[in-house]
Amino acid sequence: MDEAKMIAEAMKFYNNEVNDAAIYNTLMKMEKDPTFREKLEHISKMESGHAGFWLSFLENRGFSPKKKKRAAFMGAVKLLKRIFGSTLIVSLFELGESTAVSAYTSFLESSTLTQEEQSQLRKIIMDELEHEKVFSTSKQLLKVENFRDFILGMNDGLVEILGAVAGLSAVYMHNPLLVAASGMIIGVAGALSMGIGAFISVRSQRQVNEGVKRRMELLFKVSEDRAREELLDKLVSSGMPDDVADDVVEKVAVRKEVVTRLLVNEAQEEELSSALYTGFAYLIGVFFPVVPYFFSSSSLMALPFSIALAGTVLAIMATVVSVISGMPIKKKIMEMVTTGLGAAGLTYALGYVIQKTFGLAI
Repeated sequence: MDEAKMIAEAMKFYNNEVNDAAIYNTLMKMEKDPTFREKLEHISKMESGHAGFWLSFLENRGFSPKKKKRAAFMGAVKLLKRIFGSTLIVSLFELGESTAVSAYTSFLESSTLTQEEQSQLRKIIMDELEHEKVFSTSKQLLKVENFRDFILGMNDGLVEILGAVAGLSAVYMHNPLLVAASGMIIGVAGALSMGIGAFISVRSQRQVNEGVKRRMELLFKVSEDRAREELLDKLVSSGMPDDVADDVVEKVAVRKEVVTRLLVNEAQEEELSSALYTGFAYLIGVFFPVVPYFFSSSSLMALPFSIALAGTVLAIMATVVSVISGMPIKKKIMEMVTTGLGAAGLTYALGYVIQKTFGLAI
């Protein structure tokens, strides 16, 4: 990695760690449960230490990070805390820790670091992995995967139906109720499609895992040596050195339940809950762009209100996603709002062309 890229990466890591420390510190101050508050304080101090490492790393190379204003960011964190509570918010933050661990590991392997810096960065990576352990119980109880399904489903419903009603507005300029009815029909069909798709996807993965599990049970009955070979191939293909893989197989292969867990990912979502969350969230997304058409005298009058309402909801969702992922709020809002409204603009243009081509005026 060249120096310019290395410094840019370190700057990003520094800002992320400062953000994380501030987030945990803010949640800690608002938390009433003394046990959970202690955990938040511990991780806040840990993240501050990580930020200190990156600051020292940059200053040793003649660079000084610019201080960023975080008032809006912290305001969003406080709002999310009041809506969802500290435990869910922290659990969602921790979903992104694997990304940080991967990025730090890549940096460690590709950058020119002193022995001391390598040692400190390895400790930081271990700290990040510890976060998952600290909050693992919370994640299991809160089903954060369902929260992800909800966010994705709502975003899909909002953007797709906003595009649909925008296009229909150009065709049915004087009939807003027809646009509203069409949008609702499309929305319900989309919600069913999304929900069924989520159900089938999760169930299919579960069935695949169950098939692998049954196969392993059969292998143990017929040939334990073959079962050991399966485990060895799995470990080696995942990057584990051959000698270490051999040692692991030798120690665990006598217990078939351990081998099965190593070969099969049994931590799956419930297909019904995934389908319901996705489909219901999609319907909520449908509501916002459609509702203005029920109260307007023309489709062209309803369209600006539909766009404004959808854009506001997209901005709120972007704020949630940016806080969870650590991305800049303004950047994420611009990304989600411009793509959503851009889709609406394109479909409106398509509807206009169709209206002019076929002379429709309904």
